[in-house]
Amino acid sequence: MLQSGAAMFLKQQQPSADSRLQLPSDFGRRFLITIDTEEEFDWSAPFERSGHTTITVPMLERFQQFVEKYGIKPVYFVDYSIIENDEAAAFLKRAAEGDNATIGVHLHPWVNPPFDEEVNDHNSFAGNLSKELEEAKIVQLRDRIEERTGIVSKIYRAGRYGVGQNTIEILSKLGFQIDSSVRSRFDYSREGGPDFHHLSPIPFWLDDKKALLELPLTTIYSGPFRQQSDILSGVYNRSPLANAILSKSKLLQRIPLTPEGISAREAKEAIDIALDDNLQLLVFSFHSPSLSPGHTPYVQTEEDLHKFYAWWRDVIAHLEHMNVKPLDVSKLATIN
Repeated sequence: MLQSGAAMFLKQQQPSADSRLQLPSDFGRRFLITIDTEEEFDWSAPFERSGHTTITVPMLERFQQFVEKYGIKPVYFVDYSIIENDEAAAFLKRAAEGDNATIGVHLHPWVNPPFDEEVNDHNSFAGNLSKELEEAKIVQLRDRIEERTGIVSKIYRAGRYGVGQNTIEILSKLGFQIDSSVRSRFDYSREGGPDFHHLSPIPFWLDDKKALLELPLTTIYSGPFRQQSDILSGVYNRSPLANAILSKSKLLQRIPLTPEGISAREAKEAIDIALDDNLQLLVFSFHSPSLSPGHTPYVQTEEDLHKFYAWWRDVIAHLEHMNVKPLDVSKLATIN
């Protein structure tokens, strides 16, 4: 039976203490790297069913080799365009069969059959679709991943973080064990998406049976007003002026754990704050097109790509120094 956790995506309330994931005493401090593994497209242009590319697919292997040196098992959240690419499917199959990576489901509705909806901003958030269509798209993607890799994925992240009022019921019905669609402390309601500004990065159960876990992306507030972030986060998210004033004055800064637009210095500061707050699990993320120059605003040149990998070396070294160890995400599903 689903409880109020499903509504937490859409309502301003924190998960109850009972619904929060209680980690065992020997869990320690852990981190997870997740990759939204998707086609390249113009982020500033209207959504289109066609016209995208998958040029960065060969760079997935380079990143995998890089993280394996540190004993890191990343999660590749894979969308339909990627799994239809033969090279990508072969890479993902090898990585998963070698127990070196986890494959998740990543739904971009506009490129994922069945194509029964109009392509527009509103429908780019899968949670805005009808229940039947959202479920059909998730099923087709999950099944296609299984056909191409042999892996039955049990972890989901909506493209554009676009969960809606039916998503949790659908995922529970289909036997998913983890959702990682919440980008804590962010609000996408102005674009027609969900509002997560009220949600912290603490994982929580979405059902009474503790069978479906929400694993939010980690976002930390820093600055003198950090202790008032629960009160100020609504203004921070909804007022560009307030956001600019608070951020530039460093009174309140929102720091997601990502190499995209966040410096290594900021990320290390956020890590330290999270650990001081006794957050035991840190979830990093980025988009796979950042693995090759020219496809995201964050990596435009070869020098940017060099800095991208330097960012990871710096941040991983800091995690090692702070005794924060890599996590195999499949271990989370066994905790209740």
